[in-house]
Amino acid sequence: MRQVASTVVYANPWMSVREDTFELPDGTRGTYGVVDKPDFAVVIAEQDGCFHLVEQFRYPTQQRSWEFPMGGWPAGKGGTAAELAAAELVEETGVTAGTWRHLGRLTNSNGFCSQQMDVFHATDLTAGAHRREDTEADMVHRLVPEEEFRQMILDGRINDSETICAYGLFLLHSGARRT
Repeated sequence: MRQVASTVVYANPWMSVREDTFELPDGTRGTYGVVDKPDFAVVIAEQDGCFHLVEQFRYPTQQRSWEFPMGGWPAGKGGTAAELAAAELVEETGVTAGTWRHLGRLTNSNGFCSQQMDVFHATDLTAGAHRREDTEADMVHRLVPEEEFRQMILDGRINDSETICAYGLFLLHSGARRT
């Protein structure tokens, strides 16, 4: 596919939507809609066989969602993926980590969105005060044993795809089946 033209049809500080005209090798043309969003970081903060999770209301799905701490840079700010992960962990949970391991970079909804996520495993944790944004005022933070976390996925209490994918990556890096 070769991009022939691109037009931004909507934009705000958090995302833009563009419509691209593309051409296939045989000359056939088509249109593709793409959502462009900044990349984000997901943090698996592990402590004594438990994970730090947050629960918050997600407007697009109109439901509360249990998730690993995650997020992107606010408009006008930036840094490395590792700096973003550390900032998100403190912001949402108050926890800081002494040891960080980058588990990988994944695409997020690559059928229509350019956004990617970096997944980090954080250990050697120290508790502190969270620094939540106003939009996170209803956020709940909880330390969940891994066995309960797995059950939360199985019974649908955790249905956030980023959290589940990050956990899958974590399991692959752990090198052994975890129960």
